[in-house]
Amino acid sequence: MIDVRHLSIAYEGAPVLSDMSFRVPKGTILGIVGAGGVGKSVLLKLLCGLIQPDEGEVCVDGTSICGLDDVELSDLRRRMGMLFQNYALFDFMTVGENVAFPLEQAGEHLPGEIQDMVLQRLAEVGLPGIEHLYPRELSGGMKKRVSLARATIAGAKILLYDDPAAGLDPVTSSKIFSLIRRLHTPEGVSVVVSHDVDRMVGVCHEWLVLHQGRIWFMGDWESVQASKDPVVSTLFDTPPQKTAS
Repeated sequence: MIDVRHLSIAYEGAPVLSDMSFRVPKGTILGIVGAGGVGKSVLLKLLCGLIQPDEGEVCVDGTSICGLDDVELSDLRRRMGMLFQNYALFDFMTVGENVAFPLEQAGEHLPGEIQDMVLQRLAEVGLPGIEHLYPRELSGGMKKRVSLARATIAGAKILLYDDPAAGLDPVTSSKIFSLIRRLHTPEGVSVVVSHDVDRMVGVCHEWLVLHQGRIWFMGDWESVQASKDPVVSTLFDTPPQKTAS
């Protein structure tokens, strides 16, 4: 469902990602890991068309997103859900209104149904009863969970998560990764960027390691364990850990 072909991008002449090609088949949860500042968040923004590459192409669900106009990109993004690293919540909306926004944009549910879905999703991310609050009244961890609720509530087939457990305690982090696994369907794909490798294990089917602006390694967990590459070994230096149910 995601096909990346020879993707490259630079900022102010400095290469960030170079000649990247990979595919994410339907039904896959892909974990993207690497050192800080290696371009993981940039890659997610390229996958959803928020930024355009200098070279190469990104195809999502059979559609090349490079060169689409604003209307076409907006239509494509309705089939996607993205959790942003910086929350990207609307400050002038309540929590409930933020989470409801994708459903209201789609126009496929009655107001009462939307309200019930919002309350249920907030409870699933451990935030029951806060629908009336505004983002400014929330901690960073709470904002992250509200962002997760909004990103996933519309049931998009393509879900992109940028550091979903940042700022969360270990118990809540485990619940968030468990929710990511539960929301994933065989008809969709999920791409997860995180430094929390321990909790990604047991959730991700495939792994992509970014290093020096390139794909350094890609494979399943067995391939990770079998790899003797020092970069891979450094990133995966803890034993597998099951995600809390």
